[in-house]
Amino acid sequence: TTLQLRFGALRHRNYRLYFVGQICSMVGTWIQFVAMSWLVYRLTGSALMLGLLGFVNQIPILLLGPFAGLVSDRVNRRKLLMLTQSLASLQALALAIFTFSGNVQVWQVIALAGVLGVINAFDVPTRQSFIVQMVGGRGDLPNAIALNSLTMNSTRLIGPAIGGILVVAVGEAMCFMINSVSYAAILIALSRIEIVDTPMVRKAFNAATELREGFHYAFGFMPIRVLLLELCVISFMAMPYTTLMPAFAAERFAGTAQTFGIFIGCAGFGAIIATFYLTSRRNIKGLGNMIAAAAMICGSALMLFSQSHILWLSQGLMVFIGFGIICHAASINTILQTIVDEDKRGRVMSFYTMCFVGTAPLGNLVLGQIAHRIGVPATFLLAGSCCLLAGIIFAVRLPTLREKISVLPLLRGIIP
Repeated sequence: TTLQLRFGALRHRNYRLYFVGQICSMVGTWIQFVAMSWLVYRLTGSALMLGLLGFVNQIPILLLGPFAGLVSDRVNRRKLLMLTQSLASLQALALAIFTFSGNVQVWQVIALAGVLGVINAFDVPTRQSFIVQMVGGRGDLPNAIALNSLTMNSTRLIGPAIGGILVVAVGEAMCFMINSVSYAAILIALSRIEIVDTPMVRKAFNAATELREGFHYAFGFMPIRVLLLELCVISFMAMPYTTLMPAFAAERFAGTAQTFGIFIGCAGFGAIIATFYLTSRRNIKGLGNMIAAAAMICGSALMLFSQSHILWLSQGLMVFIGFGIICHAASINTILQTIVDEDKRGRVMSFYTMCFVGTAPLGNLVLGQIAHRIGVPATFLLAGSCCLLAGIIFAVRLPTLREKISVLPLLRGIIP
């Protein structure tokens, strides 16, 4: 049935536990995100400090990504996730204690945002790598990845709305406390997951050698290299729209924070549509075409958005931008997880995380400077043009890419 097709991965007990636990935890994470941003702005009144907060929170993923992937490949991933989630809970608790004291300083908030960034540098690639173990192989992997993306984007839509209400109703400190407690759900789920680890035969540990091995594996194999570079371009050029959007909403539409929030919500709605579409897929057939199409949809919508002076049209275009970004990233994730060797999965997924998340602070920095010189609309037009061009180039290279990887799913039983 359609329901079984869209939620097939949930038939696995381990993934079902993880799915429910992650929903509870991610709502708490987004509540904290809103509370942290509002607290920094309340303390400083500075947009620059908001930018610094985002930079400090995300840059560890870029700096520590390869090492984090190496660790993920060498240790028990379930235990590593329990450690990272526990540390994230303690980070939220520390934020709550500082804020409850009434003497919280902005440097404390930013420092703790950096701590969370370091935790996430290890947590995100490990979570991505752990999915295949929870569904017992690669058969339900496309559906599991799509459901994972659905969790991320649905909580991104719900969590900030709840966070905004709670900040007004009970204050930032209580929001941090709620997030700290919310990690209990994913920790309980992880403790109940039953996975038989198959130890890999490993040579003596040499970090430099294994990091180099992971890099050569990822960027020496043409399909993985092309997919990662494609993701890097779209993430670098398209993701910074969230940072520039407040200025665009204010300058183009004389909007307020509510206008900005509606734009972001429309993008989130598009992301949810993308993940619902991807849950219906049973294998990776056709995902190459989807990657090219998603890049072109995102780029075209961003270009039209830059020129639009009609509010409802701009909101509609944001739905296409959100759809394109998430469909693009999730499709690349699915193909990578399908073709990668198990003993290098953590390292490859750390490169994926670096390209998808870690390039965001650099994109914010570069496009922010460009926007300062030529204006936000012209910057959106430039970014959209680059995304469109990246999609066209990927489409041209797709036959060669498909030829290189077509034999791998056959060998692994993904495609009969």
